[in-house]
Amino acid sequence: MNAALKALAGDAKLDVLMRDIAHQAREAARVLALAPPAQKNRALAAMAKAVRRSREAILAANAEDIAEAKSGGATPAFLDRLSLNAARVEAMAEGLDVIRKLKDPVGTVMGSWRRPNGMRIERVRVPLGVIGVIYESRPNVTADAGALCLKAGNAAILRGGSESFRSCRAIHAALVEGLAEAGLPQAAITLVPTRDREAVGMMLAGLDGVLDVIVPRGGKGLVERVQKEARVPVFAHLEGVCHVYVDKKAKLPMAKKIVLNAKMRRTGVCGAAETLLVDRAGADKFLKPLVTMLLDAGCEIRGDAAVQAVDRRVKPASEADWSTEYLDAILTAGVVNGVDDAIGHIERYGSHHTDAIVTEDKKAADKFLREVDSAIVLHNASTQFADGGEFGFGAEIGIATGRMHARGPVGVEQLTSFKYRIRGTGQTRP
Repeated sequence: MNAALKALAGDAKLDVLMRDIAHQAREAARVLALAPPAQKNRALAAMAKAVRRSREAILAANAEDIAEAKSGGATPAFLDRLSLNAARVEAMAEGLDVIRKLKDPVGTVMGSWRRPNGMRIERVRVPLGVIGVIYESRPNVTADAGALCLKAGNAAILRGGSESFRSCRAIHAALVEGLAEAGLPQAAITLVPTRDREAVGMMLAGLDGVLDVIVPRGGKGLVERVQKEARVPVFAHLEGVCHVYVDKKAKLPMAKKIVLNAKMRRTGVCGAAETLLVDRAGADKFLKPLVTMLLDAGCEIRGDAAVQAVDRRVKPASEADWSTEYLDAILTAGVVNGVDDAIGHIERYGSHHTDAIVTEDKKAADKFLREVDSAIVLHNASTQFADGGEFGFGAEIGIATGRMHARGPVGVEQLTSFKYRIRGTGQTRP
């Protein structure tokens, strides 16, 4: 897959391309909004088969992306996010199968009631329309986002990162095969066919009002730009500064298992723990075993005075460290005075993404779950469960930490809006 990856020549030519993509996506959205569930499911089944059939082509494309990223000095964490292997390609296909088996949200009656004048009112789920997804490094987002939008009856315009351009293109080709096999328009899932960064700006401007919502998936720089410049609604989280708080009544074996998984399973995902908090009343029991375990696993720890005292390998934490999303094998650790202090620390330094408590004290757990103002809060479980697939959504188009419309993993239901259907018998308003 050595096709030229140059951007289109000239802003005028790119403008024509993007307007054409937008026009076709809007037409496709109308078709998808009315498509029966069986037809969408046929497309998803065919996509999964095409992804499996195209595994070698996808991996070959990804190998080229990896080689280019390495030559550019990419970090190990970045390469992990970019990398595909046979298992990850199969996971993409399995995700398509799971999404296909989900209940179709379009047309679902969310509520109904009868007014005193006899009118029957229903609130019914409908697609959002055309969704723009702008993402970096993770090529699997191509399949996840495309499939979720399709299931919810939306057209998708996908703009993958320049570093994963070849991989995204190979995956998108398999999705297009599935659309064609089911008789759905290819513009239902469009991959912007250029690395030109001006395409992102055009999407943020809304493509002449075609885009109904934008979802950014990437680093802080991308998300900040989208939230600052977008002229359409945005589903996004800026950072995943996730915490694990180990309470004095935790069980040490469970705490070790959860903390190690939350930080080190995959350090580059947004649900990776970035801060460990340990109850001062349990510090003698928990602090040294947890810190030693992480250091021995290759994790750099930046800690407060209490944490530095248990191991000479711990580096001092700066004020900025407490609010840093490392996306790497680095963790900030500190001691707090019980659950109230932990909640206060998370409110001050956290990003309202995902936070966990480890404890056998139900009262403390309930307080943490009730008072921590994050999209996802967990009791006795790893923060790495912050994932739409783990929620039973099949996949996610992103995790939203705002408070409007969608929060947490954005799955098929969150990719719908609603309208009201009213059935009357000739009523007029006095």
